[in-house]
Amino acid sequence: MAKDIYHKLVKEALVKDGWTITDDPYIIPRTNNKPYEVDLGAERFIAASKEQEFIAVEIKSFIGSSMTYDFHTAFGQYSIYRFFIGERESFRKLFLAVSEEVYNTLFLDPDIFLLCETFKINVLIFNIDKEEISTWIKR
Repeated sequence: MAKDIYHKLVKEALVKDGWTITDDPYIIPRTNNKPYEVDLGAERFIAASKEQEFIAVEIKSFIGSSMTYDFHTAFGQYSIYRFFIGERESFRKLFLAVSEEVYNTLFLDPDIFLLCETFKINVLIFNIDKEEISTWIKR
């Protein structure tokens, strides 16, 4: 599987944010089929509740000729991954990782925003220059 151009940046930003990378890539087990590969799997110990939080992160750069087409592709991928994660590891939350620029340019468009809200797409927004996570949107 080819890695997104921001793969290393997001991986390092997650570590900076207190996450332990457990899988690179994170493999979603499937029955009798080739498994799906999400870019990263991570976990973090939550000190206040003494529990662990598990995530899977699909990283998208949106550098194709059409951001709308890239969104359609990412939306489809996200939906498939979320379905199989929900079936196999319902404790794990899936996030779509995008840069601040992509989020501000595309994801704040009223129609795209409505789609993300309606279909409960979790978004991890990262800052390219600072190489850190700037916002988590959990739906």
